[in-house]
Amino acid sequence: MMASETSSTRRRLLFSAATLLAAASGWARGETAWPARPVHLVVPFTPGGSTDILARAIAQKLQEALGQPFVVDNKAGAGGSIGATEVARAAPDGYTLLMGHIGTLAVNPSLYPNLRYDPVASFSPVAMIAIVPNVLVVHPAVPAKNVQELVALAKAKPGALRYASGGNGSAAHIAMEYFKLRTGIDVQHIPYRGTAPAVADVMGGQVEMIMTGVPAVQQQVKAGRVRGLAVSGLQTVPSLPDLPTIAASGVAGFEAVQWYGIVAPTSIAPCSRQRSSRGWTAKARRPRRARRKPSGRTSPEKSSAGNRSSCRRASNPSEARRSRPTPFGQASNPNNARGVSHKSFCRLARSGNSTSTSLSSGP
Repeated sequence: MMASETSSTRRRLLFSAATLLAAASGWARGETAWPARPVHLVVPFTPGGSTDILARAIAQKLQEALGQPFVVDNKAGAGGSIGATEVARAAPDGYTLLMGHIGTLAVNPSLYPNLRYDPVASFSPVAMIAIVPNVLVVHPAVPAKNVQELVALAKAKPGALRYASGGNGSAAHIAMEYFKLRTGIDVQHIPYRGTAPAVADVMGGQVEMIMTGVPAVQQQVKAGRVRGLAVSGLQTVPSLPDLPTIAASGVAGFEAVQWYGIVAPTSIAPCSRQRSSRGWTAKARRPRRARRKPSGRTSPEKSSAGNRSSCRRASNPSEARRSRPTPFGQASNPNNARGVSHKSFCRLARSGNSTSTSLSSGP
């Protein structure tokens, strides 16, 4: 990564540690501080993919910041549903967290009719981690140096080219199908059990191409083991500055990104947890020189008075659940679950409506 990007990533990871520490007031039931023992961060996919790479990076920073091991557990299967279900059923004590992903929290409800968790009701957002574009890469033997040439090649040989993905319904699968729809090409889908083996077969020439998250392929692009053609966001990527966007390569408006956020099992915690989260995180975000409250601005204590009174009225968990706003107009019914957009996730993570809310470091 470039120096500026590395610095930005470090700040984001450290701020995520701050938001988790802010949520600790509701997790440290009977303990002097959280964490008092190792924390398990469940990655619902195989090692080597973008979710796994980001989770391991943030786990290291959290361990350094909080002084306890953050253990990454890969619980892959069913498009991430196995790992997500395990976290949804875990004790809401802050010691089992999920590295949430657009697939597990937004896509799966549309693919799995009998999903055993509700992406809205089963989890409480803790921190937005990253919004990551995909990279369209091909094996070096493929005679296409850019998106236009790849589209022309695919149209000249309908059905002859193949693309890999981390599995049916994965973010890479959906992104590439969207690319096919927008360009009118016919290429075959080869699903794998994880991103790492899919990328390995593209490097080996068994499959011609893949469109997957930047973290999973940027080193291979830089080393020349695969050829990067374009990125799927609306802006270029600092770590791959020579790659244009797909939108600027003849597919106007094309955008297919992945988002990641840490979530915890839903719990009905004391309202002091919300107040501590907001207050501590506000201090973490505020520059040291700007901590004096500007005149005429309502203090956080006054602005949250309504929330405190409403929380006092909710004297038991069932009342507290009823009093909590439903953030996406979503009933708590797993059979009628709908996915969470990344904007909604960010908004909820910032809003304080969730019982384990911390302010997010994302947009």
